[in-house]
Amino acid sequence: MPSLFTHSASEMDLYEYNAEDSMVKSPVDSQNKKLLLCNLLDISPVLNEAASAIVDDSFTRCFKSNISEPWNWNIYLFPLWCLGVVFRHTILFPIRLLLLAIGWVIFLACFYPIHMLLKGHDNIRQKLERGLVEFICSVFVASWTGVVKYHGPRPSRRPKQVFVANHTSMIDFVILEQMTAFAVIMQKHPGWVGLLQTTVLESLGCIWFNRTESKDRLIVAEKLKRHVEDPESNPLLIFPEGTCVNNEYTVMFKKGAFELGCAVCPVAIKYNKIFVDAFWNSKKQSFTTHLIQLMTSWAVVCDVWYLEPQTIRPGETAIEFAERVRDMIAKRAGIKKVPWDGYLKYYRPSPKMTEKKQQKYSETIVQQLQDTRLT
Repeated sequence: MPSLFTHSASEMDLYEYNAEDSMVKSPVDSQNKKLLLCNLLDISPVLNEAASAIVDDSFTRCFKSNISEPWNWNIYLFPLWCLGVVFRHTILFPIRLLLLAIGWVIFLACFYPIHMLLKGHDNIRQKLERGLVEFICSVFVASWTGVVKYHGPRPSRRPKQVFVANHTSMIDFVILEQMTAFAVIMQKHPGWVGLLQTTVLESLGCIWFNRTESKDRLIVAEKLKRHVEDPESNPLLIFPEGTCVNNEYTVMFKKGAFELGCAVCPVAIKYNKIFVDAFWNSKKQSFTTHLIQLMTSWAVVCDVWYLEPQTIRPGETAIEFAERVRDMIAKRAGIKKVPWDGYLKYYRPSPKMTEKKQQKYSETIVQQLQDTRLT
């Protein structure tokens, strides 16, 4: 059964299964009316529940942290593990916290005077602000003892290009930002992260949105088009999955980044879980807790690949273009593709809506059968 989802190229594969391959032909087939799997699921609540269980298993595994196998299982290793825990929490963590605090003091002491005093000198101000943002991101990476290896040419500022990457945690942005000052499109966050968004990151030309506001989509689409057309803008970074995935799978890419009429530069990010799992499950922990988890680990090990820029091919739709780029990222990072929309993590259809849909399809099929018998 897992192969049903592993080899699907898109979300449509599940619904394109022809039920006549495993059923006796009915009078409906003589009229060239195919009975699809989705019709069967909508008619039968029992089949629907069974399929939902399979789908939930395939979907939810994308957002689960895999617990590593314990290695401190005997009397020889357990004392070493205890020493490691004490060292990481009582010595390593305070040093990292002090380093992060010093970095923030330097950053804020430089950023706000530059931001306020050089308002009439945009070129110099923006260059200095970009350098300071790269500096504070480097401090963050150092506070995790980040071991990051970059592959490929470093991104440069050019018009008509956008960078897209798979998404595991908000630290993806930090890891990429320490090398290049990207402008990013990101969900609005509360707390101190939201404060940074509206002050520090706003200076980079970042674009914010809210998933619950339908009007934001049109506004964001217009801002994206203006940004990629401006040669003075910072390179634009988009995480088209729209949510954090556990770095073992990749969910469907939103097509917005692939409808801008510009070159798309894929970026593949792969974390080594030998010391810590970098996946951020925003439903279970705050970002502050996630950072503390990283800062109390031995190290964050990561590889980043800047892949060859891609352009849409003649006759290729935006969805097909997005799938082609997703194939490249999945292959390079060694992660599996699944045919699910990441927004299902936040929105699930209500039972009432599902019941109405089942009733509608069952009435349609019954009517077709009655019409066939009459003819």
